Amino acid sequence: MTVSLEVAEGVGTLRLDRPPMNALDIATQDRLKELAEEAGAREDVRAVVVYGGEKVFAAGADIKEMQAMDHTAMVLRARALQDSFTAVARIPKPVVAAVTGYALGGGCELALCADYRIAGENAKLGQPEILLGLIPGAGGTQRLARLVGPSKAKDLIFTGRMVNADEAKEIGLVDRVVPADEVYAQAHAWAAKLAQGPALALRAAKEAIDTGLETDIETGLAIERNWFAGLFATEDRERGMRSFVEEGPGKAKFL
Repeated sequence: MTVSLEVAEGVGTLRLDRPPMNALDIATQDRLKELAEEAGAREDVRAVVVYGGEKVFAAGADIKEMQAMDHTAMVLRARALQDSFTAVARIPKPVVAAVTGYALGGGCELALCADYRIAGENAKLGQPEILLGLIPGAGGTQRLARLVGPSKAKDLIFTGRMVNADEAKEIGLVDRVVPADEVYAQAHAWAAKLAQGPALALRAAKEAIDTGLETDIETGLAIERNWFAGLFATEDRERGMRSFVEEGPGKAKFL
């Protein structure tokens, strides 16, 4: 399989495994969607790491496969391409991308679907589709602009240039830069810590932020208000507040 889901300590690792560069062909895209939906549904998965291995995250789409497609074929495929990445973005749990080596084109777009990005010092990120006479088609024009702002997104997309890990952190494309051999361990630790947290509150926080960003402030506040009030019906809220009152802050156990 070109993508696998491995679960340990409440953390599901979505692992790309299509050597040598983890090119995201149609079969890989479809498998990614299938496993992202599974990770979202499984109760034993409380946080997710997206990982391409020690050497490369994902160097982009399978260009040979795409070259053979005409306009009609891509019209029929483009929505499924986007849907496979959106399935990762919509996992209702914390998701961290562990980025080593190249994360280009579709690889960068996949990293954009995570809530948090930890990159190795050897990481190279970019959207080089313009060099093929194309634009990003798996969410890059939308998620990148929302993450780093429109002018920085246009610079990367217009030029097709790659940025190294330090520049990626400077512009907000990644959140943490670590030695390459520590990327997965640190990403797993981030996810494992959140996997111990209140699952419904984390889900609510993610949805309130993501959906709120797509609308005006008043609608966003209504979304927040509804989630906030709804959490008062949960056992985790009772446990968290009881622990705070009896033991002090930060000591509640939610599992």
